[in-house]
Amino acid sequence: MCLICGWIYDESAGDPEHGIAPGTKWADVPMNWVCPECGARKEDFEMVQI
Repeated sequence: MCLICGWIYDESAGDPEHGIAPGTKWADVPMNWVCPECGARKEDFEMVQI
C-alpha cells in the first residue's frame, strides 16, 4: 500500500498501464516504478494484509 495516498498494488492485477504485467510479484516490480495515483516511489510502499 502506498503510504502517501493509500493506493494498493494488487499482484494479480499488476499495473499494465505502466508496464507491470498482471501476476507480477511485488518483489519483481522495478525500483524505478512509481505509484500510478500520486507518483510516490516504490520505497514509499508498505506491505499490508488484506
